[in-house]
Amino acid sequence: MSPATGQRYPVTMICTMWRVARSTVYARRLAETGLNRDALRASQSDDRHGGRDRGTPAKRGPRTPLDDATLLVEIRAVLKASGFCTEGHRKVRARLRPRGIRVGKARVLRLMRQANLLAPTRRRHRRGDRAHAGTITTPRPDELWGTDATRFYTRREGWCWFFGAIDHGVEDIVGWHVAKVGDRWAALEPIRQGVQRTHGQYAPKIALGLGLRMDWGPQYTAHQFLGELRWLGIRPSPSYVGEPECTGIMERWIRTLKEECLYLHDFATLDAARQVIGEFIERYNQAWLLERHGYRTPADVRLSLTRRAA
Repeated sequence: MSPATGQRYPVTMICTMWRVARSTVYARRLAETGLNRDALRASQSDDRHGGRDRGTPAKRGPRTPLDDATLLVEIRAVLKASGFCTEGHRKVRARLRPRGIRVGKARVLRLMRQANLLAPTRRRHRRGDRAHAGTITTPRPDELWGTDATRFYTRREGWCWFFGAIDHGVEDIVGWHVAKVGDRWAALEPIRQGVQRTHGQYAPKIALGLGLRMDWGPQYTAHQFLGELRWLGIRPSPSYVGEPECTGIMERWIRTLKEECLYLHDFATLDAARQVIGEFIERYNQAWLLERHGYRTPADVRLSLTRRAA
């Protein structure tokens, strides 16, 4: 007991001074007193807090000044102010920090789950061994791009096609195209835009060292598509059959496109869809938060990586 405070010294301090493992102390106490495990955990909680009576064991650390009800109000305000519809608890937590609110992500997840504020997700299922054990992300921009396509509906033209290309290092959209006919020429348009945007011109062998990850769709196996890639110096990198994880960067972005744009609009014409999709892609590149890059936007990531390379 401390003669000054009249409380017990913490077991952590005593074990540090005597160089004894705490697990040994708790194991011997359990064997001598016959306490059950719940009572032992409560005793350990008292020991960690210097013998203070805390009731049931609680997580150590400072308590946030906001209770759950007040924090939920702040979470709803963040979601309402955001320009996106599918941001999860990690990005909500990141947007709370500029407001001076610092909370754990587990607490934000719990509150959002209880209030049904999480976007619906597909249940995971067991998978076998994958055909690759590497990584599809790159540390620098313009080393590997991914491309894929999806369809959307307009009232006048019917089903139309969207083609896009994304950088696997920055995760920004380098090129995109919408068309009524989804052929090999429409699939080439995002690649052409991306080369002109990142390399400054469109010339033979201008993109040497760049790889392009795509699936086995007929647009991407056409002779004209592969021939133009060779002309540009781009290395084809087709995904493994039956392994969509190989094109996971682009697959995940297409999901974002559907949830944030395509599913939210009833397009009258293809021109109207082109305008709305273009505005969303510009907003995505400038304002979307990337958890992988420390919750920075794609534009900020590309600028910092380009300056670092220079």
